[in-house]
Amino acid sequence: MAANLFTPIKVGRYELANRILMAPLTRSRATVDNHVPTELMKEYYTQRAHAGLIITECTMIAPLTSAFYTEPGLYSAEQLTEWKKITDSVHAKGGKIFCQIWHGGRAAHPVLNDGAETIAPSAIAIEGDIHGPTGKVAHVVPREIKLDEIPHLVELFATAAKNAVEVAGFDGVEIHSANGYLIDQFLRDSSNKRTDAYGGSIENRARFLVEVANAVIKAIGADRVGVRFSLLNSYNSMIDSNPVAVAEYVSKKMNELNLAYVHVMRSDFFQAQKGDVLPTFRKHFKGAIIANMGYTKDEGNQVIASGAVDAIAFGTQFLANPDLVERFQKGAELNSPDPATFYVGGAKGYTDYPTLS
Repeated sequence: MAANLFTPIKVGRYELANRILMAPLTRSRATVDNHVPTELMKEYYTQRAHAGLIITECTMIAPLTSAFYTEPGLYSAEQLTEWKKITDSVHAKGGKIFCQIWHGGRAAHPVLNDGAETIAPSAIAIEGDIHGPTGKVAHVVPREIKLDEIPHLVELFATAAKNAVEVAGFDGVEIHSANGYLIDQFLRDSSNKRTDAYGGSIENRARFLVEVANAVIKAIGADRVGVRFSLLNSYNSMIDSNPVAVAEYVSKKMNELNLAYVHVMRSDFFQAQKGDVLPTFRKHFKGAIIANMGYTKDEGNQVIASGAVDAIAFGTQFLANPDLVERFQKGAELNSPDPATFYVGGAKGYTDYPTLS
């Protein structure tokens, strides 16, 4: 019998109860001053513990790298202590939870980081504005990362992964290589104009990703590690001249590393870049493939049954329906998400969506 959303699945070292995963969703509910997770965040994630796997919002691996003002971090003792309360609470409900580890690169901004400079593979700014503490400000031109700085950046990811699992109690980590943040900035040719060993060819542009993945694997084991990709997504002024070729290279490299999963955003938020990279990942990556962006329950069942992907990560549907698994099981109507409350802080539109019971 063909698998579907409710069929258990082994992902890395873990047996997941279902294939209805919670996608990473920036919600900006950590503390303003020091990026510490809150009691409200514990309630939010615990409400959604019935997901086969929760993947947290993007979480800072180092201070002074904020791109969202009140996103959480994973670098201070206080942050790790508060995350441990969240992971314990999710585990008490029978859930599994991975932390998405992240460096914003050029998406960070001095106004969010006590004036600290913004860094990136190349000195190319994101077009448009970012929300600062007092309103919108234009993105800045980042400083190009020096060659001798790269090993330290790699080590930051490894340290964050080790802290996530050993101190904060996460089941594993997802390396954020998507949506125009640091690793993705190295990967795609619109944001990487380097002429050294980290620029030019696809192999060179993927070098930073591969080094990060290897360091994280060394820290916590390949069966606790996933990587997220968005090779078609133009968010944060991203584009690539040949996304399918990049997909082929990275899927082969990630397969060699025996990762728990790859998490693939199948399309572009803004429809600027077309294509289909999922078949390329399926051809070359033999671990679990999680697909994301705009899936319904029915389509999710179809693509899992066909073997095209292994699980679906639901974003706004999980945001608005803490009991999404139960609603899917019963064919119940879904709550509609309220975009006005996505990033504003507080319980409204965060922990107050109704459940069936």
